[in-house]
Amino acid sequence: MSYALRPLLFALDAERAHALTLKALAMRAKLPSPAATTNPRLATRIGGLNFANPLGVAAGLDKDGTAIEGLFGLGFGAVEIGTLTPLPQAGNPKPRLFRLVADRAVVNRMGFNNGGLEAGLARARVAQRGNGRLGINVGANKDAADRVADYVAGVSAAAPIADYVTINISSPNTPGLRDLQHGAALDELLAACTAARGSTPLFLKIAPDLDTAAIDGIVRAAIDHRLDALIMGNTTVSRPPLRSPQGSETGGLSGAPLAPLARQRLADVRSASGGGIALVAAGGIDSGAEAYARIRAGASLVQLYSALVFEGPGLARRILADLDAALTRDGFANVTEAVAAG
Repeated sequence: MSYALRPLLFALDAERAHALTLKALAMRAKLPSPAATTNPRLATRIGGLNFANPLGVAAGLDKDGTAIEGLFGLGFGAVEIGTLTPLPQAGNPKPRLFRLVADRAVVNRMGFNNGGLEAGLARARVAQRGNGRLGINVGANKDAADRVADYVAGVSAAAPIADYVTINISSPNTPGLRDLQHGAALDELLAACTAARGSTPLFLKIAPDLDTAAIDGIVRAAIDHRLDALIMGNTTVSRPPLRSPQGSETGGLSGAPLAPLARQRLADVRSASGGGIALVAAGGIDSGAEAYARIRAGASLVQLYSALVFEGPGLARRILADLDAALTRDGFANVTEAVAAG
């Protein structure tokens, strides 16, 4: 979305505007082959994978993998599609996506709306990635009789196609889903999914609403089951002070107001892990300064989504330029040296 088109898109229902933006990105893919922005100083590595740069698109923006090439063309080093569920599902009733313009935030209660695993993976299989990395985010259907079986189905099907697979157990919009973040349920899930992934790196996406005891348990389980990374985090059900009336809508809050909580939870995860597992930061990242702060706090990759709504498609390249300048200013030879240096 360009700045010129933003007033027109903001005049539309948020979900309609989102759909039009994805169509525009899909059309953009018809231009020359997409490629992640390359700068040797910004290259990073997680789970045995080399990333051209540490900036990724968070899951939720392109649920069905319809705009993979267009997103890579914006300069991102990674694009994560999904969440994909084994069977197609409509998600929650509309309206379910709300812009909080005064707060530079979004509230959603989408509910894993997607066209299903088979259709999404068919698009991912043929999408041109250039030198970017493709993540596939999988989840369980709302009415699944066996949610662990749904995750295993997703991991098994996505692993041969994805550069990495993410297990999403942190959405607040599927009843009971976040219960999988705890205790025996988490151990059962991780054991089953690690057995299903083959050699494909496996990431786990967790919520920013967890307390420190829950974070400690998740970190231990992730390390014990040899996961490759933790993504902290998803949207929050908490509500910091907001100016927009839409802030009272039910659902997960993302965007700028989430940043303080996401920063703190990243620090909590880093403290609990002691560097024993790679970290991906998400939530409220909207500038080079914020991305750099998360890297210095321990993240090897950072992801964004909501900021694109307000900052437009040039945001990725601006963030990467600012990251490079910050590394030079602080005397780091590359971005890896800056990870957890703060």
